[in-house]
Amino acid sequence: MSEKLVQCVSPVDGSVYAERSLTGADAIGKVCNSARAAQAEWRKVPVSERAEYCARAVDAMLAMADDIVPELAWQMGRPVAFGQSELRGFEERARHMISIAEESLGDIVPEPKAGFTRRIAREPLGIVFTIAPWNYPYLTAVNSIVPALMAGNAVLLKHARQTLLVGERFEKAFEEAGLPQGLFHNLVLSHAQTADLISGGQADMVCFTGSVGGGKAMEEAAAGRFINLGLELGGKDPAYVREDAELGYAVENLVDGAFFNSGQSCCGVERIYVHERLFDGFVGGFVDLARQYVLGDPLDEATTLGPMIDAKSADFVRGQIDGAVKSGATAHIDEGAFEQSRAGTPYLAPQVLTGVNHQMSVMRDESFGPVIGIMAVSGDEEAIALMNDSPFGLTASIWTADEGAAAAVGEKINTGTVYMNRCDYLDPALAWTGVGQSGRGCTLSRIGYEHLTRPKSFHFRVDTGA
Repeated sequence: MSEKLVQCVSPVDGSVYAERSLTGADAIGKVCNSARAAQAEWRKVPVSERAEYCARAVDAMLAMADDIVPELAWQMGRPVAFGQSELRGFEERARHMISIAEESLGDIVPEPKAGFTRRIAREPLGIVFTIAPWNYPYLTAVNSIVPALMAGNAVLLKHARQTLLVGERFEKAFEEAGLPQGLFHNLVLSHAQTADLISGGQADMVCFTGSVGGGKAMEEAAAGRFINLGLELGGKDPAYVREDAELGYAVENLVDGAFFNSGQSCCGVERIYVHERLFDGFVGGFVDLARQYVLGDPLDEATTLGPMIDAKSADFVRGQIDGAVKSGATAHIDEGAFEQSRAGTPYLAPQVLTGVNHQMSVMRDESFGPVIGIMAVSGDEEAIALMNDSPFGLTASIWTADEGAAAAVGEKINTGTVYMNRCDYLDPALAWTGVGQSGRGCTLSRIGYEHLTRPKSFHFRVDTGA
């Protein structure tokens, strides 16, 4: 492959599904100049009018659903049976952020003070550079793209090589919506070009979703630029099933939370702690449900578990499983029962492990695949200690009939989001954020708009005593 080409190699069959040329240096410069000029005018457009453009873009994207769903399967392996769920989430987040923009971006007026006019305005940053991942390519990108435009910014999008066509879909949607030229650009960039764009000062904010290593690279590129940097990085999200949990409900939802998208979710459930009195029943139900997955071609409507993104990632998870078993863990799923699951391929059967501990990689390092470790605990304090025994802190879920107990446990967990009786879901009305190696900054909710704007205070003395 030429150094000037980017290829999407499909996990379905290893073929090159899409190939694009890198955006040239001259073109990058022109794009940035175009975005800067367009943003200077866009910031003057009333929020209500910005909303009309963005709403039309959402409509245009949804109209492409029949093409997007199989494209997703080919690009990153998600079964077509679940393809529409990505677009439903995309729509929910986009429409919510559009609906709250007017109020969120309005002036903050402190209590009256005689002789003075005072207010805090929210001003756009300028150019927001979104660097999006492949695992939820529409959901993660929309978190910053639509709110950034609503806030009066221009947007540059660099999508992952594995989901090259997603950037083009965004571009087409905004074109069909009639968005003023120059406000949105889709760029095909190498890692070096991405770093150069940031370090060169063309962006006023970077919104990055990806690995911890990628987040460090973003910080290095932005060093000395004093720009906003939003980072959504890794996760090793825990779940705690209390003694009073509804067992069947917890099993059903945690199996889905662990294995949906082949476990390739930053907020997917990766480790579970179950009260010792429920442990055997929980594990038995969990294993039985996991065995019902159908691993295979994601373009087949019967498939419920598609391939991982590539063979290297699948073999990493296999290595975690093998290491855990060699250290005394029990694997409850016979990989041989899933015909397509083979070493050296992206196809990997789901796996459930017990007898695990925090010295094992599978309970410590992000797996990003269809494997789960389950441990028995004696109660809340032990569960809290284990849940916090991680450098990550994106989400955590508590399964209980006692809301007060969930609140008490949740207050002690180092995490960005605490769930009760649900998991692996983003409510756009709430702040999406992480702690530790899960990143920093915030998207979604009113707080998300604060990160896409800068405050500007107006302090006028209107009574001079004349």
